[in-house]
Amino acid sequence: MVTGVSGSGKSSLIFDILNLAAHQYLNGEIEPPGEYDSITGWEHIDKVITIDQQHLGRIPRSNAATYSDTFTPIREAFAATPEAKKNKVTARHFSFNVPGDRCEPCEVAGTLTVKMHFLPEVEVRCPVCRGRRFKRETLAVKYRGYDISQVLDMTVEEALNLFEDVPSAISRLKVMSDVGLGYLQLGQPVTTLSGGEAQRVKLAKELGRRTTGRTLYLLDEPTTGLHPADTAHLLLVLQRLVDAGNSVIVVKHNLDLVKAADWVIELGPEGGIAGGQLLAEGTPEDVAKVKGSCTGQYLKKVL
Repeated sequence: MVTGVSGSGKSSLIFDILNLAAHQYLNGEIEPPGEYDSITGWEHIDKVITIDQQHLGRIPRSNAATYSDTFTPIREAFAATPEAKKNKVTARHFSFNVPGDRCEPCEVAGTLTVKMHFLPEVEVRCPVCRGRRFKRETLAVKYRGYDISQVLDMTVEEALNLFEDVPSAISRLKVMSDVGLGYLQLGQPVTTLSGGEAQRVKLAKELGRRTTGRTLYLLDEPTTGLHPADTAHLLLVLQRLVDAGNSVIVVKHNLDLVKAADWVIELGPEGGIAGGQLLAEGTPEDVAKVKGSCTGQYLKKVL
């Protein structure tokens, strides 16, 4: 955990220096990192994954299900139904990117954007598909009584029950639920997600992939907007990454995460030009003993 007051240099240290240096070392990227003296320990890392709060894109048809790779096994489940086989409907018929079976006027977004000249743009429901995204023939195929449009309107928790017999879908849905996104609709456009939601969707996508156990994960305030119960779930997910041999560095003030960390770094003492100094480092118990440490003062109360 990297903590400190706002403007103390946390993001500069982790994202402007370590992140860019790691990409330069591992991937040969040319964007230069911030100035630093030395970094050791590269031999323990073979990949770096940065999960920040930047938006996932500006394409309205991209949604939580497609971005997290959850939609692929769902499409395959629909294509495997007797009704789909009878009518020769394949997984590609449920694709967001293949023209033909999707609603072309709205390009499967379910809405149309109306320009209002000097006023902000307005989104209205597509008059052709009435917000259902696909053509009538595609919607006729149902999985356990639900068409593909109804599934996209489901939350992650609801979909967990529906696809309980589809292991590849369940594994991805379970991860999304574990990172605190159980309330999220599968078809919610990524353009409407908050920064914290976008970050957790990115995390869910990465957790769904195989790892060598030598990955460095960099996270920027992943618990933003989370209920304490969801924070506890997220902590378990992060611990799973560490238990598998990976390294996780989190920039955050959340004491539930700080007290569970193996190592804490606090920067300060103030923001801006008065920041950038190392105030304390060590285990949470060590930092709690450091005089003048703001993080340590609050850690004492929760340890």
